[in-house]
Order: sequence, then structure tokens, then C-alpha cells
Amino acid sequence: MSPKPIESTLFTLALGLTAPWEVVSVEFDPTKGRIDFELGFRRGAKFTCSDCGAEGQPVHDTLRRSWRHLNFFQYQAYLHANVPRTKCQCGKVHQVDVPWARPNSGFTLLFEALGLTLCKVLPVNTAAQHLAVGDDALWTILHRYVEQARALEDFSKVKRVGLDETASRRGHNYVTFAHDMDARRLLFGVEGRDQTTVQAFADDLTAHGGDPKAITDASIDMSKAYIAGVEKHLPNAAITFDPFHIIQLANQALEEVRREEVRHQPLLKGSRWIWLKDESKWTKTQAELFQSLSSARLQTTRAWRLKESLRELFQTARNATDAATLLDAWYSWARRSRLEPFKRLANTLKEHRPGILRGFDSKLSNGYVEGFNSLVQAAKAKARGYRRPENLIAIAYLLGAKLAHLPASPFTTRCCARAG
Repeated sequence: MSPKPIESTLFTLALGLTAPWEVVSVEFDPTKGRIDFELGFRRGAKFTCSDCGAEGQPVHDTLRRSWRHLNFFQYQAYLHANVPRTKCQCGKVHQVDVPWARPNSGFTLLFEALGLTLCKVLPVNTAAQHLAVGDDALWTILHRYVEQARALEDFSKVKRVGLDETASRRGHNYVTFAHDMDARRLLFGVEGRDQTTVQAFADDLTAHGGDPKAITDASIDMSKAYIAGVEKHLPNAAITFDPFHIIQLANQALEEVRREEVRHQPLLKGSRWIWLKDESKWTKTQAELFQSLSSARLQTTRAWRLKESLRELFQTARNATDAATLLDAWYSWARRSRLEPFKRLANTLKEHRPGILRGFDSKLSNGYVEGFNSLVQAAKAKARGYRRPENLIAIAYLLGAKLAHLPASPFTTRCCARAG
């Protein structure tokens, strides 16, 4: 028997192959920029049935298959093999599982792991361009691995959750995200923002070993749909109305006052952002503009003071008792302000008073959730949007679900492929 070419032995080791698999030939074409590896198995080898798991099954016939692999240097690499099918004692003929790729995939495990790694830091279409594959193929890989990783997640310890929506596309397309507020991780995403999204979350929580009745707290905005959904599907959860959304409502009321007043007060033109920005973030020019406007007895100035007083309430109240006194005083002030947007806001806050005060004891805030939404929106903007809400949700899982069962980057782990 002639000695095995050293190149085949070297590439067999480089690809992480073990008996009965080996590299039998290598074809290099620099003009096409690719290298092709022909893989084979030793004569007489037996394999495990991919259907019933019975070991030591003889080869019935073979099917030709090819896979895209990690680049060798700057050259695209492809693996080719006649993959055996076994006629098992279970009475069926099945193609064996190869150790370097998933069943029915046209890519190796390491190539797919690289694709996932790139998708964490790059838009999918950009990652696809770097890998020289279609972005549809990369989306298929991403969805499959995210779904598999999520299936293995354990939500049995989840007690406090936060729910919020973010836009998936321009217009009125939204997705709802549910978060574990203690572990600061994304649990679930679903299209829509009505109470059925809370039901979908409760069902998913149960499927992952959690218990909707064990949820003690839910941080949400004042959406009637979320309130109804939590009361029905998370029946033991005390509702906290997130301070971020309350200040957002105050900003909307302030902006409504400014827009009405600017019609007959030219002084206000060009001043919008000083009223909406935190005072600590004003530029020198904005601070000087505010100083000049604050002495002009404007309704907008009074509205700003109401908004800032509400913000200060959330920053200084030590507990629900302190907050109740301050909130009642603010309510009285807003009702006497003769500013209709703030009179309506005062009534809204009075209607939701228990959930507002609850936050001072639960210490829940959707600040982390809003930060995550900003991260998702930044990824969406960088990708110039996603074609489907399911894609946005998959990216969100990749960025914020802390999935423990995704394949590691091929550049930080070694291939541990095993023969069947």
C-alpha cells in the first residue's frame, strides 16, 4: 500500500476529522479563489442510524453532498463527500449525520458559528457580503440557532418582568418585548402591542419552565392593553408604572403647550429642545436662551416647571409614603395651572396612582428596557430596516437574551467534531 499523501493527513487534522472520515484529495484553483476538499470514509466503515440511533449499521448507498466551510487563508473552501445511507434494522434507509454539519444544511458548523458571531456586531446583509453568501441563507442560520438556543432556556426563576413595545417598521408596526428585570435579559418578543402579546408571553414563560402565577411584579406603561393583559395573564403581578413613561407623558404635555403658544409668541421659535432636554445637558447657548425666556411669563415656562417638578419627585421620594404626599401636591398644582394638557395629565396620574406609588417600593424602572430598545433601534437603523418583524425579534434575542446555548465563535474555540 502506498503511503497516504501528507497533504491529506494535514488537512484531515486541520478540519478536525476523525475515523472513519478523512480528506482523500484537495483541489486548489487560485483563479476561482477557492479550495475544494474531497472527504471519504474507510471501506467497511459502519455508522449510526440517524433515525433510531442504532449503532454499527452497514452502508446501503451514498448521496453526493457539498458544504461551504471557513475560508482557508483568503480562499473560499468547500467540502464534498459521498455521504452514506444506512439500511437500519428499524427497516428504514436514512442518510447518516456527518460530524461537520447540521442535517440538510449547505454550510459547516464552523461556518454557521462564524455567521452568528458576525451578526452580533454587523447588519445581516453586511455580514452576508463579508461571507460571500446570500442574506436569506444567513437569516435562515440565525433563526434556526436562536430558536434552538431559546428552546433550552430556563425561566423558572423569573419573578419580576418589564414589558414595552418598540417600532418594527415605519408606521404602526410594533413588537412587544418582555424582560427579566432582575437578570436584565430579554425573555420574549412578539409582534403587536395588545393584551394578546401578554398572553403569548405567559404561554412562552410556561413553555420554558416558568409560572405566570409566580410573577410578582410587572413594570409597564399606562397602556390599557398591557394593564388588561397583565391583570388577566399574570394574575399575581403587582403593576408598576414606569417613571420613564410618566416623564415622557409630561414632555408630551409640555410640547403641546409650547406648540399652541408659539403661534402667538415668536420668542419661542427655535426653542423646542431646551424644554425637552435635561437641564444638565444644555449647551451654553441653550442655557442663555432659557434665561431670557424664563422672565417672559410664558405658559411654556410654567409647563416646564411642572414637568421638572414631576421629574424631581421621582428622583427624591424615598418611599411610597413620601411619594404620595409629593404626588398629591403636584396634582393640586397641575389642576390649578390653567394648562389643559397638564390638567389631563394630572387626571391620568390620579387614575393610575397605585401603580405609580408601587414603583417607589418595587424600585422597578424600565430604564434598562428603554436602553435595550435603543440598542435594537440602532441595529435596525444600521441595517436600514428589516423585512419582517420576525427578523427584528431574532436580532433582539441575539443582542439581549443572553442565550447560553449558541455556538461559540470558531476563533475562540476548537472544532470538536466526532464521527458517527
